[in-house]
Amino acid sequence: MAAITAVLYREGKIRFTNLIWMFFDLFYPLIYFLLFGVMMNYTFGSPLATLGVDYTSFFLAGVLGMAGFGIATNTAWGFFSDRDNGIFYEMLTYPMSRAQFLVGKVLFNVLLAVLQAVITVGLGALWLRVPVRLELLPLLLAGVVVGMVGWFFFFAIFALRMRRNDAFNTVVNLFYFVFLFASSVFYPLELLPAWFRTAARLNPLTWHVDLLRFSSIGLGDPLHILVEAAAFVVFSLAAFAYGVRCLQRQE
Repeated sequence: MAAITAVLYREGKIRFTNLIWMFFDLFYPLIYFLLFGVMMNYTFGSPLATLGVDYTSFFLAGVLGMAGFGIATNTAWGFFSDRDNGIFYEMLTYPMSRAQFLVGKVLFNVLLAVLQAVITVGLGALWLRVPVRLELLPLLLAGVVVGMVGWFFFFAIFALRMRRNDAFNTVVNLFYFVFLFASSVFYPLELLPAWFRTAARLNPLTWHVDLLRFSSIGLGDPLHILVEAAAFVVFSLAAFAYGVRCLQRQE
């Protein structure tokens, strides 16, 4: 436990030395929610009336999913800076297991993701009247945590396997584009062509966002959400197992 606490302390020191960075980490989902979600709803009215919600409420889960996705990519990129200055290899010599090293990193980012979600959901409900389902908030918290863990380990695999920063950024941007737009982040899949729905249903980001949408505003079929949640847990466990294996190969 002391080893994990040490990693948590280091991650916190890195973040809190730059208050602007910390502010951006905590509030950018809310800013994006306000600029994109509200403006889309204002411009086009309520195109999701058939679902019983306006676009602002629908987009809340998308913002939370994007936030976890963004934290994961930024933290995974940190492996490159640690590797360049030698800290990464020094930490591998410390009295901690490789799994503890990864768990310490992911725990800090889980805390960050939870704070983001509290701010975004809380102010969204107060300012924008998003009909958040209070009885489902524990499930929403679990969705934020599991999503953060899954995406962190997924991108850590590429950060640990690749040696070139530009190659990593290329892969991340490709995944960001494909995962983000071929998903249910911005639009309900029921209104889209069949081929697009099929691709989106195979997208782990869709599984994550659908769970967040159900646990925030109650939108979605519970049985379908349960299947997607189970699939995302399997995805996260597989990413963790392979991420630890990649770290064990680092010398």
